[in-house]
Amino acid sequence: MPARDLAQAVSYLRVSTKEQAEKGGQDEGYSIPAQRAANQHKAEQIGAIIIEEFVDAGESAKKADRPALQDMIRYVKAHRVKYCIVHKVDRLARNRADDVAIHYALQEAGVTLVSATENIDETPSGMLLHGIMSTIAEFYSRNLATEVVKGMTQKAMTGGTPTKAPVGYLNTLQRDELGREVRGIAVDPDRAHLVTWAFQAYASGNYSLSALHKELTGKGLTTLPTPKRPSRPVALSTVHRMLCNPYYKGDVVYKGVRYDGDHPRLVEPEVWLTVQGVLRAHNQSGDRTQTHDHYLKGTVFCGQCESRLMINHARSNSGTIYPYFVCTGRHQKTTDCTQRALHTTDVEALIEDYYQGIRIPPETVAVLRETLNVELDRLTASASEEAADLTARRVKNLADQERILDAHLADAITLDQLKARQGKLRAELDTIDARLAEHHNDYAEARTHIGDCLDLAADIASIYAGCDDQTRRLCNQAFFVKIYIDEDRTIRPVLAEPWDIILDTDKARDAHTWSAARTAATQKPEAPTPSIWLHVGTSDIKCPRQDSNLRPAD
Repeated sequence: MPARDLAQAVSYLRVSTKEQAEKGGQDEGYSIPAQRAANQHKAEQIGAIIIEEFVDAGESAKKADRPALQDMIRYVKAHRVKYCIVHKVDRLARNRADDVAIHYALQEAGVTLVSATENIDETPSGMLLHGIMSTIAEFYSRNLATEVVKGMTQKAMTGGTPTKAPVGYLNTLQRDELGREVRGIAVDPDRAHLVTWAFQAYASGNYSLSALHKELTGKGLTTLPTPKRPSRPVALSTVHRMLCNPYYKGDVVYKGVRYDGDHPRLVEPEVWLTVQGVLRAHNQSGDRTQTHDHYLKGTVFCGQCESRLMINHARSNSGTIYPYFVCTGRHQKTTDCTQRALHTTDVEALIEDYYQGIRIPPETVAVLRETLNVELDRLTASASEEAADLTARRVKNLADQERILDAHLADAITLDQLKARQGKLRAELDTIDARLAEHHNDYAEARTHIGDCLDLAADIASIYAGCDDQTRRLCNQAFFVKIYIDEDRTIRPVLAEPWDIILDTDKARDAHTWSAARTAATQKPEAPTPSIWLHVGTSDIKCPRQDSNLRPAD
């Protein structure tokens, strides 16, 4: 039959994934050429000629806004076409609603839908078969999605990584002895050390997020290249997501539920938790690296309305610039605050004077150290029994997690219920693991940390006076939650842990009383009990101490 006498048709081809579209290293993979050949053969059978072809490569049939599909619908409305040939009905749609909408658009354009592998036509039996095949396609799509989610959940539960590996790791593909594909995770030798450095650097508090991003860019941290996209420097948002991602400390999060991963961790849990604390602190304090920066910014607050104090630069008539701390509530008119601006040097002097007022005598440091060490000894003595109990609870917790996941996979509980129960169990497991970690190191780290804090508090004024601005910032962030500056130029600090305990006069008095009672119980005193003075801030307290080497009270 001459070509001019043949009915005109369009051919629609589709594969779901980019992998299918590029399989075998060919531009169209294997599936699209096979569909094209089948559609061409069908066109010859019905006496038609294909005048236009539309291909959606790597587009899911679960959505109808595929580029080539929409182009085809517009084309058949504008041109006289008799047939639309597809390999199978599920190439067009995999849900009934989209199938009806697409079929209706073709009918309105006077186009008959033809399947190369199914007996679909406009007869009643053909329409019935069309409806049945479309329903089967929808069932297949939904059932496949459910099975995929179940499989990926099971993989996450066993420690696998069901998603693309983040920066610092590589997705691997190997084959076992039976020839089966085994997907795994490996450490990226070119990027892993930079990721580890980034966490350690940010945990130190010496970097803002933008400064860390700039440093990582300078060190050469880039994204992984793909066949269509070369590697490029990581974005600032990528660095932030990286710092927040628990995957680096060994956790796998899937569908909002956290599991223990079997991939190598690049960051110790303690470092990761420290980074989260620094992120929260920077977010709350507005601690950013800007042109008008100051080491007290983010730490000092207005004593009248409790708004944050910001830096404002004023210029004199002679052109000299003077930096001031200004209440943001008054500056932005969000409060009725009337507190005047404070020169930065005045605020600096107030903080330095406060540090000068922290004078803990060596005798009090010794008593506090003694009290804390006795308590740590008591905890260590009971560690074995508690560790055994914690281990048993950990085993039960892991068994409960597996049982709940099995219930979800059997559709006995919903995903939201799984998240809630797993989240509760996971939080309890984290607490158990933290307690076990304390037992494993016999409280050695706690002893060292407390000892360092006591030594620091004994001479903090001279240390602070000799620090540079960056170290002063870290010192203030470690010592204080906030420092309120009142209108009469006095300060009201809110101390951070553990300084709120170490510098608490009542706690120091209790420690002296406890120490004196403990000494009296072990030996008979031979002289009247002398006293010492403890001076913290503006308070002076007289504390008894059973120690003949102490100076007598005034």
